[in-house]
Amino acid sequence: MIEVRGLTKRYGAVTAVTGLTFDVAPGVVTAFLGSNGAGKSTTLRMLLGLDRPTAGTARIGGSPYAQLRDPLRTVGSLLDSSAPHPGRTARAHLRWLAASNRLPGRRIDEVLDTVDLTAVADRRVRGFSLGMRQRLGLAAALLGDPAVLLLDEPVNGLDAEGIRWLRTSLRRLAAEGRTVVVSSHLMSEVEQTADHLLVISRGRLLADTPLPDFLAEHSAPGTDHRSLEDAFLALTTGADT
Repeated sequence: MIEVRGLTKRYGAVTAVTGLTFDVAPGVVTAFLGSNGAGKSTTLRMLLGLDRPTAGTARIGGSPYAQLRDPLRTVGSLLDSSAPHPGRTARAHLRWLAASNRLPGRRIDEVLDTVDLTAVADRRVRGFSLGMRQRLGLAAALLGDPAVLLLDEPVNGLDAEGIRWLRTSLRRLAAEGRTVVVSSHLMSEVEQTADHLLVISRGRLLADTPLPDFLAEHSAPGTDHRSLEDAFLALTTGADT
């Protein structure tokens, strides 16, 4: 569902992303793993048509995002939990999104219930905690029942119960045949959630591999298991020296 070819983004003299090429398949949770500033968010923004690539292409379902007729029915995204207008209620925010993509009104109540925000649906967003804003962002991402989900650091602000709920939800959505991409710098969370890894450092793709294969390849000799953090550091340190 996602095809990236030679994707590059420069901001003046600074190159944020360099020649990324990868595919993301449906049916698994794919983690876009890298340290803060590695280029993960920039790549997602180019996939969503929010930033124009300097070079290369990014396609979802065979088309650039800007050419999708009903974007929310194809792609659900969470990039910034502060995006909803603080003066709107959660329900009003979702109602506006639904109307803009000709989605049925019943989906609003369905996704509010899914993310456990029904009780506060008519409260203004300015009074929401960071975790509640994240849940509202996830509700917006799910609103169109999309085949593709792009989530940037979705566990930010979630409590332990919310993180467990998110893990279960991502696995369920992938099992339904959707394409699920989760950007994160949290190794422990990725290790418990992802099936496949795209590892990025300084804007370059270092690995595109199933999680078990990545751990096995970068385990120390004579050991049966290595933490994802150790394996990530071994790869990125070697690539940066």
